[in-house]
This record gives sequence, C-alpha cells and structure tokens, in this order.
Amino acid sequence: MHTRPIWAEISRSRLVANYRALQSVAAPHAGLLAVVKADAYGHGVTLCAPWLVEAGAEWLGVTSVEEGLLVRKHCPQAHILVLCGFWPGDEDALIEHALTPTLWTERSIHLLARAAERKKMPAQSVPVHLEIDTGMTRQGAALEDLPSVLASLRAAKALRLDGVFTHFASPEILNSPQNDAQQARFAQALQRIDADGLRPAWIHAGNSSTLLAQDRLPALAATAKTYGAKLLVRPGLALYGYALPFVQQDESLERPLSVTLQPVLSWKTRIAALRTVEPGTAVGYGATFVAQHTMRLALLPVGYADGLNRGLSSRGSVLVRGQRASIVGRVSMDLIVVDVSAVAEVSVGEEVMLIGEQAGATGAVGADAKQTITRVTAEDHAQWAGTIPYEILCAISVRVPRVGAA
Repeated sequence: MHTRPIWAEISRSRLVANYRALQSVAAPHAGLLAVVKADAYGHGVTLCAPWLVEAGAEWLGVTSVEEGLLVRKHCPQAHILVLCGFWPGDEDALIEHALTPTLWTERSIHLLARAAERKKMPAQSVPVHLEIDTGMTRQGAALEDLPSVLASLRAAKALRLDGVFTHFASPEILNSPQNDAQQARFAQALQRIDADGLRPAWIHAGNSSTLLAQDRLPALAATAKTYGAKLLVRPGLALYGYALPFVQQDESLERPLSVTLQPVLSWKTRIAALRTVEPGTAVGYGATFVAQHTMRLALLPVGYADGLNRGLSSRGSVLVRGQRASIVGRVSMDLIVVDVSAVAEVSVGEEVMLIGEQAGATGAVGADAKQTITRVTAEDHAQWAGTIPYEILCAISVRVPRVGAA
C-alpha cells in the first residue's frame, strides 16, 4: 500500500503514439526493436512492454536475463533480446524462457552450447545474436577476434545465428567520421560472416537518434538486403517522448525532428505543509539559501531517494497551479522546499507537477481568465543538473509507484 503522495503516471496513448510515429519513420527501411531495459527507462516495464506489444512491437530489448524473465511473464509471445549478454548460471533460464541472448565471446558460446546439449535441444533451435564491436570499445567481438568466434558458433550445433548487430558511439553527430568508420567495419564483419556460411535473419544497428536522423537507414537497409536479412533499429528514449539534440561535427545544429514525440511520464506529488518566512531565514541543509524577503514556502515529500537529482538544489522548479515554483535550498533525501509566494490561494494537499504539464490561469480574473499550459520536462531537469534525460528518467526510484494512465 502506498500512502505517501508521490507517484508517476504513465500514458498509454502517448507511448503508443510515439511507437507508431517511429514505426512510420522506419517503415521504408527497417522494423523496430523496442528497448524496454532499465524498467522501460524508468517508466515501468510491466506497463510499457505489453502496451508496445499490443501496438505491434515484435521485438523487445532488455538488459539482463532477470529483466527478460519479468518481461516474458507479461509478453509471452514477444521476441526478447538480452542486450548485455548473460552471466554463468543464466543459460538454462535463457533456453527455458525463449530469451535471445547477445553473444560476443567464445566463452559465452561454449556455456550456452553446453546447456543446450544438456537439454538435448535440436540443431539450430536456440537463436542468438552476435554483437560486433565496430568502434564503441565496449561489448562486442572485435574484427580480429571474429574468425575464432564464428568457428565456435559453427561448432555449437544447437545454436542458430539469428541476428548480428552493432552500436554506434556518436549517433547524434550527423557527419561524424566515427560513424562512417563504424558502418564500414560493420559491413566488413557481415561480409566475413556471410563467407563463413552463416545467414542471420536480422541485422540491426542504431538507436533513437539513428532512426530520427534517417541518414544511415538506406545504406543499412541495403546492406541487410545484400545478405537476405531484415533490418531492425533499436529506439529507446524516443519511445518515451525524448530525443537528444543533433549536432554537426564540432558545431551546434538546429534541426527539427521529423516526428512529434510526446513525453509519456508525468511525475507528481502534493504539498505537505506551508509556512511564511521572514528575510534572513535559512532554508535546508548547509543554509545554502537565505530568504532575502518575506516568502511563502511549500514543503514537498520528494527527494533524491526518490530520484530527484540533487543538482536541482536552488536551480530547478516545479509546477503549482500551472506556475513555476523554484526549489529553494538543497534537495534532501526525502524532502524539498519550493517558493510559492507568487501562487495565489495555494493549499496543503495541492497537486504539484515535478515532470509533466499543468494548466494554469493568466490574465483576467474569473470567467475571462485565459488557460495556459506550462511544462517541466526531463530535459529541463537534465539541463539544471548537468546531465542527460536518460539519467533523469532512469533514476526515478522504485519507491515512486508507476500508475497507468490514458
């Protein structure tokens, strides 16, 4: 039971609209692998994954076997790709629950092959995806290691190379030489895989930015077609209504997105208490904020233990009655204080928007007042805290219940 007034509302209609908008962008060239890792980027995977499948998503991407098992309970028919490989001991669960693992080392191939042999799996019955490290220098088989990795795959009779993929390091930089080099290395790897007689059904590369930029999709689709495979792109952040800005090499770039994305998550709380303070009153830990004039302050039951970034201390703001109310003093573990001096008739129990949009009245009083919509986004939080919206969304903690909404 949750009685503390803090929650996140997750909009089904917005998630589905984002998915379909991205699908329309991809459609001439690729299908989508909807990434729902990290609890659907903090949105609640048990809500979002089934909604995406109902909207048409055939592939879902998770981080780990644990995440995959949770998603499998709610999406029994979906293809689920475990993007970050697996640990020893996970092999049986992968096979039993039809999770598709990412492989890139001989060791992981041998572990999975032995498990398949113990279970007497038929030949070519266990699909796997091979990641190629084309320049991210993170996970994936390097080109020089590819021959031995492929030899291990060919020797593992129960395994079937179902997909091959790579990950671009700089997809938001539109003319990045690194992207060009990675795409060329990926083509080399696919050529070698084909020469070894392996025929993956799926080839995938790129994330939300790759999809929204669209500049690499035709070439990637042509490469996939060369080898009789279908192309997938792996949107994550864009599904949830956000996108990183595009840049040209070494310079900023104003480029509108080709689709309209709608933030899926609204994060809310309520005012716990109100007080008026006089000039000279210190607020919060370390007395980092001191009132310079009489102020009306509201106490909110949210803090960094809920995922509200401490970098918002005396920098961020929330919405009360459609007006921005600045955070004053430090964000503490469970509480923040905001300035509601300019918000008329505010009361205890009033709903406060931490991320989302809220209506408010401006101009004339009464029937002639005009309604306006004010927004605070994960991008705003990221700018205030000096980070990226990915971190803001993923950091919203498990003690904030996710509630499905229209």
